[in-house]
Amino acid sequence: MGGGNGAPAGGPRCIALVGPYLSGKTTLLEAILARNGVLTRQGKVGDGNTLGDASPEARAHGMSVEINVASTEFLGDRYTFIDCPGSIEFQGETAAVLPGVDAAVVVFEPDEKKIPALQLILRQLEELGIPRLLFLNKVDKAEGRVADVIAMLQPASQTPLVLRQVPIRENDIVTGFVDLALERAFVYREHAESEVVQVPEALEARRKEARYSMLEQLADFDDALMEQLLEDVEPPRDRVFDDLRTELKEGLIVPVLMGSAENANGVLRLLKALRHEVTGIEQTAARLGTPAKGACAQVLKTFHTAHGGKLSLARILAGEVNDGDVLYGPDGAEARIAGLFDLMGQEPNKRGKAVAGETVALGRMEPFATGATLSSEKGAAKQLISLDAVPAVYSLAVAASERKDEVKLAAALHKIIEEDPSLRLEHDAEIHQMVLHGQGEMHLRVALERLTGKYGVAVDTSKPHVGYLETIRKGVTQRGRHKKQSGGHGQFGDVVVDIKPLPRGSGIVFGDTISGGVVPKQYIPSVEAGVRDYLQRGPLGFRVVDVSVTLTDGSYHSVDSSDMAFRAAGRLAMSEGMAQCSPVLLEPIMAVDVHVPSEATARINGIISQRRGQILGFDARDGWAGWDTVQAHMPAAELHDLIIELRSATAGVGTYTFTFDHLAELTGKLAEQVLAGTQKAA
Repeated sequence: MGGGNGAPAGGPRCIALVGPYLSGKTTLLEAILARNGVLTRQGKVGDGNTLGDASPEARAHGMSVEINVASTEFLGDRYTFIDCPGSIEFQGETAAVLPGVDAAVVVFEPDEKKIPALQLILRQLEELGIPRLLFLNKVDKAEGRVADVIAMLQPASQTPLVLRQVPIRENDIVTGFVDLALERAFVYREHAESEVVQVPEALEARRKEARYSMLEQLADFDDALMEQLLEDVEPPRDRVFDDLRTELKEGLIVPVLMGSAENANGVLRLLKALRHEVTGIEQTAARLGTPAKGACAQVLKTFHTAHGGKLSLARILAGEVNDGDVLYGPDGAEARIAGLFDLMGQEPNKRGKAVAGETVALGRMEPFATGATLSSEKGAAKQLISLDAVPAVYSLAVAASERKDEVKLAAALHKIIEEDPSLRLEHDAEIHQMVLHGQGEMHLRVALERLTGKYGVAVDTSKPHVGYLETIRKGVTQRGRHKKQSGGHGQFGDVVVDIKPLPRGSGIVFGDTISGGVVPKQYIPSVEAGVRDYLQRGPLGFRVVDVSVTLTDGSYHSVDSSDMAFRAAGRLAMSEGMAQCSPVLLEPIMAVDVHVPSEATARINGIISQRRGQILGFDARDGWAGWDTVQAHMPAAELHDLIIELRSATAGVGTYTFTFDHLAELTGKLAEQVLAGTQKAA
């Protein structure tokens, strides 16, 4: 491979830029585009003038809130870079993107507090089998030895981190690096190509030690290289680069490069590593199991543009697609491509045909959602990836501020959820609320800002109602007599019912012990209907559960009795009887699993206890080094903003899942507050 410059993988490449929040991914994309001449000058996130993060929401919050896409050429090869949000709240954006990329560059800074966030990202890549390099950013601000930083980071990765470069320092400032595979030294030049220099004499011993360490790690997967090392034979440089490429492709190592995205340092070496060591579309298509027949495309993201309608960002896995081609989904749906586009940040630019490896936006693919696999052959499409629903951790009830906007709101929400499938909308008929579920406070805030800014819909939000219920503690026998006389036929229905409490989970049980026809058989279903009508909203204002009602006696009138009269009598008996049965409020209790870094477990236990939670125990999180899972029972009312406190206590990485477990009586001051709130709302 002559100095590591052997034949690169063929075809266009697609690379994801991932990493924790504020690690410098958008800045790295900017530096790459400026280095390749796509941009005349490198913008800054803080100045709001980068190609990425161009949406009003990203600008307002100074962070990526959706993926950013840009393509460039480097040494004759075409690359599409997809800059992915770092915040855990927006990682739903990456679920469909990552399976379709050739490799990921994990951007990280030497900050111990961000290691759990790094672990989340590496874990996702490991599970998907995506080749990954780690770019140690802000190395100019790093303190201590880079080798110590790598040792600190290693527990976050299940795969060995292999240091590819060692820094050159002057007066404790990193001024360049030695490439251990290439065996050359480089001095940084700000926003320019690094200058090749002699390896500083003072660094020679460290270079030899670091290179030997790198070769040892490569030799763990190459017996011939191990023999050469044992015999003190210097391996050919080509052999080293072959091993780096093969072991990266097979997910056996994570090479670590370094630089400063802000100063565009280390960017050229990163691009060269991508060119020579990252495999192309053939391997990605094979990993996904792409069908051999026809053109195939994988939808990575859906955008709704102001003027161009729906755009589906897609990776062409095989064949080629042209404007006007018909593509088919696995379910038989079909659509004709209405325009092919390159995306540069927010801007779509019209282009011609797209070939295997290219990442392009397809116009008007209306039937197809994010994650869909498309084929040019009818009946040949098979779904290559599955997007699991992301459990929600934060919810808000939403309603149009003005009634005339209700239809507009529904249409806008549909588009927003199509763009971001980690959002979910639920219509709760029982509590008459439309509830938007998402991944955190910022996630929903951005969605609501889009509703107003992009779609012009003003929205009111509120805390979602908790599904309180009510039941009774004691029984009563109650008569209900409905008698009404007006001109012509009157109304008459008379019933006696026994109302009794039932064990939790029994539901509503209705029966009768009528004998002698005191209530004619044809009217008994009407009595039951009246009983059930009332139980939809009991004396406390909530749906009643776990009650037995037995019709025991009554009377009728041969002319004035009717279904309607007996239904009214049943409802009346319940309304007068239930208030005497010691009604009590029931609140839903959820079984909660909280996943947090181990050092935060004690704080989380305190948070759960303060929220009326009962801790059932905690254990090491299965397969996650340095994490715990805390199990608890918590009232549903305490979960609303739990994620905000949880993320605050865990540097933004804690999360939880929950399922309904049981109902528990709620009494005292808390019950009074709930009832006061219900009366006020009514």
